[in-house]
This record gives sequence, C-alpha cells and structure tokens, in this order.
Amino acid sequence: MNRPLVMIPAFVVISLVGGALPSFSLGANLLVLGTGAALFALGFAPGPRRLPAPPRLVPRAAWWVLPAAVFAAIEIGDFVLGSTPAHPTLSTLADPLLARYPVRALAYFGWLSAFWALVR
Repeated sequence: MNRPLVMIPAFVVISLVGGALPSFSLGANLLVLGTGAALFALGFAPGPRRLPAPPRLVPRAAWWVLPAAVFAAIEIGDFVLGSTPAHPTLSTLADPLLARYPVRALAYFGWLSAFWALVR
C-alpha cells in the first residue's frame, strides 16, 4: 500500500470536515484528537522503509532554536499578561483569516501534513 495515495485524500476529507466545524466545538476537538491519535498510531505501525535519522544535526540547525524561543517567549508573555490590542497573540491575529471556510480548511490540511511529516 502506498501511504501517500491513501493519506492525501484522507487529509483532504478531514480538512473539509474540520474547516466546517466551529472553533473549539466538541466536534472540532474530537476530530483533532481522533486524527492526532490515528496519526500517532500510524507513526509507530510497521510499514514501508522509514526515513533514516541524520547522524547528527549540523550546527546551523541550532539557529532555528533562537526564533522559536523568541516566538514562544512572546506568545507566553502575551498569554500570561492577556492579549491586548498593542500586543495581540498569534491566535488573535489569525482569527479574521480563520473565520473563512477555505482558509480554515487549508489550515487543517497544513496541520495534518506537518503532523504526518513528523510521525513519518
């Protein structure tokens, strides 16, 4: 079985359903948890050859930690202090975009694709 031929259409269907659900609804939460659990289980299932792990990370890869740490610090600070118009959180900035169905469905597809890339 060629997994991409199965997973991509499945991701499209899940994205179309997920994009139609209201944010943080029971259905949306169950869809995210169920899909995440299924992908987690598939990641551990035996299948075609796995991608080999690199022997070690190159030093340049450490530079990705800096923007991730700065972003995390800003988001945590905004969350603790409260989202204000002067310092909105990323979710506050994304809300107007995610209110539209096509963008929300594409965001679901991106989330699924990123998660699949991690568990492969």
